Amino acid sequence: MMSTQTGASTEFPTLSELKYGMTKDMGVDVYQPIPKDRSHLLKYLPKTQTELPNRSMKDSFLVGIIPLSSDKFLQDKYTTFLGQVRIGRLLEDMDIFAVMVGHKHIVNPNQSGTENFPYTLVTALVDKIDFTDFIPKPAEDIKISGHVSWVGRSSLEVVVWLDQKMHGTWHRITRALFLIAARDSLNEKSASVNAIEPADEREKEILSGGEERKRRRMFMQQKHVSKLIPDGEEQQIIHNLYIRTTDKDNSLRNRVLPPGCVWMSSATISNTIFSHPDERNMHNTVFGGFIMRMAEELAWVLGFTFSKYRPVLKSISDISFQKPIAVSSLIRMHAHVVYTQLNWIQILVYVEVYNSVTGDNDTTNILHFTFQVPELVHECIPQTYHEAMMYIDGRRHFLEVTQKPNSFPSKL
Repeated sequence: MMSTQTGASTEFPTLSELKYGMTKDMGVDVYQPIPKDRSHLLKYLPKTQTELPNRSMKDSFLVGIIPLSSDKFLQDKYTTFLGQVRIGRLLEDMDIFAVMVGHKHIVNPNQSGTENFPYTLVTALVDKIDFTDFIPKPAEDIKISGHVSWVGRSSLEVVVWLDQKMHGTWHRITRALFLIAARDSLNEKSASVNAIEPADEREKEILSGGEERKRRRMFMQQKHVSKLIPDGEEQQIIHNLYIRTTDKDNSLRNRVLPPGCVWMSSATISNTIFSHPDERNMHNTVFGGFIMRMAEELAWVLGFTFSKYRPVLKSISDISFQKPIAVSSLIRMHAHVVYTQLNWIQILVYVEVYNSVTGDNDTTNILHFTFQVPELVHECIPQTYHEAMMYIDGRRHFLEVTQKPNSFPSKL
C-alpha cells in the first residue's frame, strides 16, 4: 500500500508515537553532553550490501498522523498569526519522518533482536519540496506518508507526502524528496543498506525515476557556477544587466539603478541563533528540520519586506547538509533575494557556524526558496561579479522549479 487519498485519521499512529518507537530502537535517552558509546554495535553492520535481503518500496511504506484536531498544544505550536499552518513546523516533521521511513526499510539479519539499531541515518540532501495551492488548516489532522523510492549502496531516496482531510476528502499539501545517508554506529563511515527489488511495474518506474534524479543532481553539481563558466545565454544576460546599469557617457565609471529595480546588496537579511539541546537530533547534533524551519521563516520575512506582500512558498529546492552542527553552536543565517521575475521571488539562504575562538564562519547548509506574491515585484540587479553568479544560480533554480513538470507519481 502506498500514499492514498482515503482512510481515517484514527487508523494510523501519531507522528509522536512513531518518533518514540524509533527513539527507543536507537537507544536514545535524555540529552547528555557526551553521548552514549555505540561502538559495540559496529559488529552488527554488514560488510557488503549482498549480506542484506532485498526490499520492495511497499516494505518501507509508512503513514502517521499529526493530530491537530485533538491536540490543542499542537494547534498553538503549528498556527501562524494569520491562522494558517506554519510551513516550518511541517518541514521539521517531514525531515524526521523521512528518517523513520529509511529506518523501516533497513532489515539487518546480523542484528540481535535485543540490541539497538546499529545505523546512524542523517539527511544529506533535500532534492525538492513542492507545495500545492491548498492552504492547510491548523485545527484539522494532517496525514504524513512516504516510502523509499531509490537506494544506492549507503543512501536512500525517500518521498514524503502531506495531506489534510477537508469535508471528507484528502487534499495534497506537499510532496518532498529526501536523500538519507546511512552511516555506521559512530557516524564515521558509510554503511550498506538493503537494495530495492521492485515489486511491480510501478515500482520499476519509480526506481528508474530515482536513477534519473541522481544523474540530474550530478549534472547540476558539475554545471554549478563555482565549477563551470556560465553558458553563452547566461553570459549575455550578465552583460545586458551591466549595460542597463552603466552611465551612457561610455566612461564606465558609474553604475545607475534603472527604474523599478533594487540592488541585490540591499535585498538581504540575517539572523543569529544560539542552539540548545531541545533542537538536537538523535545523534547529539542540531536537528536538520530545525535548520530548515528557521531558514524558511527567515526567507519568508525577507520576501515580505522585499515585496510588501505576504509571500506564498511554492517550492524549496536543492537543500544541502554539508556538515553537522554541534549543539550549543552559534548559527548564522543569511537570506538574499537573488532573482525576481514578474511576481516571483527566488531567495537563497546559507547557514554558517561561527567559531568564537578563531572568528571563522563555516558554511553548513544552503537552501533555495521560491515564493510568489499577488503583485509585480522590483527587479533585483547584481552589482558585482560575485552577485552576478548568485543571480545566475538563482535563475537556474527558478527555471528548474517553474518550467519542469512534476513527473513523480502521487501514489503507487
